[in-house]
Amino acid sequence: MKGIKTIIVLSALALLAFASATEYPISYPKNFPAPQYNFKNNPLNNASITLGRALFYDPILSKDNSISCASCHSPYNAFAHTDHQISHGINDQIGSRNAPALFNLAWQKSFMWDGAINHIEVQALAPMSHPKEMAETIEHVVEKLKNKGLYKRLFVNAYRDSMITGARLLKALAQFQLSLISGNTKYDQVKNGQNSFTVQEQNGYQLFLKNCNSCHREPLFSTYAFANNGLSVDTTLNDFGKGAISKRSADSLLFKIPSLRNLNYSPPYMHDGRFRTLNQVIKHYISLDSSQVVSENLRQKIKLNANEQIDLIAFLLALNDSSFVSKPDFSFPKFLLPQSEGNKK
Repeated sequence: MKGIKTIIVLSALALLAFASATEYPISYPKNFPAPQYNFKNNPLNNASITLGRALFYDPILSKDNSISCASCHSPYNAFAHTDHQISHGINDQIGSRNAPALFNLAWQKSFMWDGAINHIEVQALAPMSHPKEMAETIEHVVEKLKNKGLYKRLFVNAYRDSMITGARLLKALAQFQLSLISGNTKYDQVKNGQNSFTVQEQNGYQLFLKNCNSCHREPLFSTYAFANNGLSVDTTLNDFGKGAISKRSADSLLFKIPSLRNLNYSPPYMHDGRFRTLNQVIKHYISLDSSQVVSENLRQKIKLNANEQIDLIAFLLALNDSSFVSKPDFSFPKFLLPQSEGNKK
């Protein structure tokens, strides 16, 4: 048994040594626009991404060491979660919203359903400090990390010295999340001339362009703006979205428009997770009428018969990226297993 543990430790150390501070190439489809994030201020490199990946999966970020970022953002669910409508935190407390999927974050200017965070490098502070999520302080997390031999090595690899700080922690988390690029769907393959739509998918694509593209603009399938999509206020959560942050009545019930990529992996849908299926989502939108208060792009009645609804869903399924949810580089890092030397200290 001791020999097996030794092999595990050596394998982990070899992996960490390999993750040197070499530049990480940013690769995305040629039909994507330029990213919003300024990579010159925080150039991605393999060692920092490896550190961020470890932090993302390590429950050490929570007060009782039970909840990690991945607890609500599973790689198999396009870094969303499917087991609850609303995220759960420490002591199985229920949070306030459905965890959004995480991908293509470099193309986004604001974060959270209400846009409360305007930079990815500080986004992690929100769930970390939320009393019903991680309920922790970054200062205490830093102290815990300093007592881990594993993190001393990871920080040295990433920053060339062993200084562990909150700012470095947040930058590393941002680096890992910025590496989560999803751009290998059937849609992308069609656009790159490597595949073709079925008749049903092509029909659905035309319906999408007519009815959905104004808010879920291709190729990212979102403008990442904020909209009132006609959802009634959840009387339990009493969530007014962006309006609760800005305190402006015009922002009431405005929520960030999510991307339509990877929908097959990331139900339930909407900020409160009220819909389990795409069929329910589509029926909601075709049920809207002029008597409801909605954003301008939804004021014109959407008319889809049963066959058209099926065609639209067929196209939406062509936006799933199976290579993204199964990519080994995005999964739980095995060097975090308790047998490794770093976690025994």
